[in-house]
Amino acid sequence: MRRRKFLASAGALGAIPVLANAKPPANPQDGMPERHSDLPAKYNPCAYSNTKTGYSPFTIPDYYMYANDLVIERNAPGKPHTGKVLAAIQAHVDDVPLFASGTVAKLIDEGYTGYLIRFSNDEASGRTLGHGVAQNEIDNENATKAVGCKKAFTFYYRNHRMDDGAIIELRARLILLFRVLQVNTVFTLDPYNLYDENPDHLVVGKVVETANWMSSGDRDYPEHFKTGLKPARIREKYYYSRSPQGHNMVNRIVDISSYVDAKARVNTTTIAKGPSGTAGVRLREYLRARGKKLPWLGNYDETVNVEYTKRYLLEDFHLLGQQYGLQYAEAFRYIGPDAPYLENIHRAAMQEAVDL
Repeated sequence: MRRRKFLASAGALGAIPVLANAKPPANPQDGMPERHSDLPAKYNPCAYSNTKTGYSPFTIPDYYMYANDLVIERNAPGKPHTGKVLAAIQAHVDDVPLFASGTVAKLIDEGYTGYLIRFSNDEASGRTLGHGVAQNEIDNENATKAVGCKKAFTFYYRNHRMDDGAIIELRARLILLFRVLQVNTVFTLDPYNLYDENPDHLVVGKVVETANWMSSGDRDYPEHFKTGLKPARIREKYYYSRSPQGHNMVNRIVDISSYVDAKARVNTTTIAKGPSGTAGVRLREYLRARGKKLPWLGNYDETVNVEYTKRYLLEDFHLLGQQYGLQYAEAFRYIGPDAPYLENIHRAAMQEAVDL
């Protein structure tokens, strides 16, 4: 195992220009995304760090701990995953967009049929009190389309109160969906992410993990089989993390360089919750009111929001990719298919066997 930092010093942010001789605005959060609970603590775009040359909108990111058997997953030619089904599972509307949407878009482009499953109603999220549920519902549907998923399912549990519910109910609903959709691969929050402060993340991770195992058997919920359903064969799990500290043991880096625009567009759909949404337009207007502009932002609202997201909110994914010679990357704790132990036993037995 070895520890690696995303960034050793502020000077390593070569891709991001530091404003020379600039002074922070009176309210540096104007036009910037609001601080949001689901944005990883290692990166806060609303925090300004003083430097000799002015100020930078980036704090120094935290680090992962990597497994010795780290694998870099690259683009696969053709459609090798045709016929397979993935479920991208999130507690809240912004979880998959922030942490896994590049890889989800990649696998769907390689043949997967994708479904987006959300546990929360996101009632506590939104810039305007009272519109959280309605706007987040719209945003979730738009994110589903932007990432390429076929359909969205939402369970509508109360935001930040899932640990007050019956775990067995959450698990049963998920098992049913896994069997109906015949899911092969899941994306979900890491169930062993001990340092995540969000209670919904911890609940969802554990529920998905246990549902993976139970949905693959033929003993639990036998009424499913009497209606014609079959066990789900979930062979691959991509665990993503909001707080990627040393315990997570990342063992898979996915090259999302070809899908960074898709990841940026997916994040611009989270209008109510952010941290992307229309933040690019707000920053453009903030600068315009002060007689300034950023030429790379562009003029069209959609382009502005995408470019803003790529430059600021996806910079950690750029820095991660650079460590491995990639433009952009996402990190996961990946669990693959179980070893075919019966086949191994037969193979070993045949090598030792003698003729009758």
